[in-house]
Amino acid sequence: MLALLGTAALVLVAGAPWVSPAAAGGKNLTSPQNVEVCIIDDAFTLKWDRSDESVSNVTFSADYQTPKMRNWEKLPGCQYITGTMCNFSSVKLNVFEKIKLRVRAEKGNETSPWHEVGSFVPYRKAQIGPPEARLKAEDKAIIVDISPPGTKDSLMWATDRSAFTYRLVIWENSASVDERTETVYPGGKIYKLSPETTYCLKVKAELRLQRRVGSYSPVYCINTTVENKLPPPENIEVDAKNQSYVLKWDYTYENVTFQAQWLYAYFKKILGNHSDKWKQIPGCRNVKTTQCVFPQKVFPEGTYLLRVQASNGNKTSFWSEEKALDTEIKTAILPPVISMKSISNSLQIYIGAPKDTENKSVSQAYVLTYEIIFWKNTSNAERKILQKKGDFVIPDLHPLTVYCVKARALVEGERWNKSSVFSDTVCEKTKPGNTSIAWLISGVCTVVFFIPAVIYVVKHLLGYIKYVFFPSCKPPPSIDQYFSEQSLKNLLLSTSEEQTERCFIIENTDALVTVEETNQVGEDHKKYSSQTSRDSGNYSNEDENSGGKTSEELV
Repeated sequence: MLALLGTAALVLVAGAPWVSPAAAGGKNLTSPQNVEVCIIDDAFTLKWDRSDESVSNVTFSADYQTPKMRNWEKLPGCQYITGTMCNFSSVKLNVFEKIKLRVRAEKGNETSPWHEVGSFVPYRKAQIGPPEARLKAEDKAIIVDISPPGTKDSLMWATDRSAFTYRLVIWENSASVDERTETVYPGGKIYKLSPETTYCLKVKAELRLQRRVGSYSPVYCINTTVENKLPPPENIEVDAKNQSYVLKWDYTYENVTFQAQWLYAYFKKILGNHSDKWKQIPGCRNVKTTQCVFPQKVFPEGTYLLRVQASNGNKTSFWSEEKALDTEIKTAILPPVISMKSISNSLQIYIGAPKDTENKSVSQAYVLTYEIIFWKNTSNAERKILQKKGDFVIPDLHPLTVYCVKARALVEGERWNKSSVFSDTVCEKTKPGNTSIAWLISGVCTVVFFIPAVIYVVKHLLGYIKYVFFPSCKPPPSIDQYFSEQSLKNLLLSTSEEQTERCFIIENTDALVTVEETNQVGEDHKKYSSQTSRDSGNYSNEDENSGGKTSEELV
């Protein structure tokens, strides 16, 4: 039994066909070299070099694989290729998805090892191909209608068709080549050419944000026409004034009328013919002057193209060179309206929306910054502040001082900076500050307490003076007689000579005391004293006759 099994095994091994190492692993065929992928627009090409030119009847095949595929699949258009390149544009690939490729050489049953190409994203590897151009001539201009790179149903540039910009090189087809480079949009014009002249040009497409530049198109040539009898307007300019735009141009001929039209600028980036999209500018039809005025509200925020045409009866000129109007740049910034009020030693500033000619508030779709300049009315020294709010306070000012304020609106952006003219000057007087109020309160309190004290002191002083010099009560007649006018005069005025007088004081009849008294009175006063002394209590109680007699006897 074992002998039979061994014999059968021997037969099976001996009967198996022999496979050369080349057939099993491709030992005799080598892999293609210098394999590369070339993508231009939607054209996908795989290229390689033969590794051994001496080997004949060799074909090449390629496979591909995406992240969603588990196994390699045959690459359509790249099977059993006898040359060194193949086109696989027919494969419906996601141009934003990674893909891997591999290629090998084949001869009969022999195959080489695979040469694998690293994974790549087709969109990133693609190159921009040449655009297609169609030309139409005028007397001094050429209209260039451009088709973007790729096919109409291109997958590669499906999201970029409107983002392409086109660089054009034009020159006069003469012995001396003087090239001129311009950037144009599809359907755009090349101006400032000469009539009846042959011009040649070539165009290439660019994606500026990605810094990708395509290849030039073939050269196109065309002859400009005979000069038109009525030239187009030149030097188109547009300015903003208050709430209006002023469109101006130059023209040398007289007795002509003009009309102006506008178009959304973004139409230039959309493929197709947009000649029917131009619209008449209000107030700019049959104009006999070289300017027209139209309100800014006709053009909301955006970019527009303007053009002007001259007419004389049945004759019309070609349209002028198109002028771009960017409302963000051209729109005039109106000055703000200022009001303010005094708060203590500060000023409350209110900045309002500007007014139009009809005194109506105008809204401006910009983020505004306000530049405020203020100064004392008695000085030329100015101070400047910047504010983004329309309601703020200028603090720490001098109290009871007149300040003047003016302001202007500023618009600052990445592309441009603009400002309005200054507003009308507004002046206001500050109120007393906290320090002044404190001093005022202190002064009032001082006055309130000081005046009664002064009144009190003055009142009592006057009372004392009145009491001393102007007594309200008179002394008894017996005393008042001593203060007669003459006696007071004698008391106040000193005499030149002192006089003495002897008086006798009688206490009783038995004793007599002699008193010597010095006095500065005259003889009359002696008599007066002797007369009045009798009434004093220092004399005796005896009757006047006996006392008088005794006195006379003693003298």
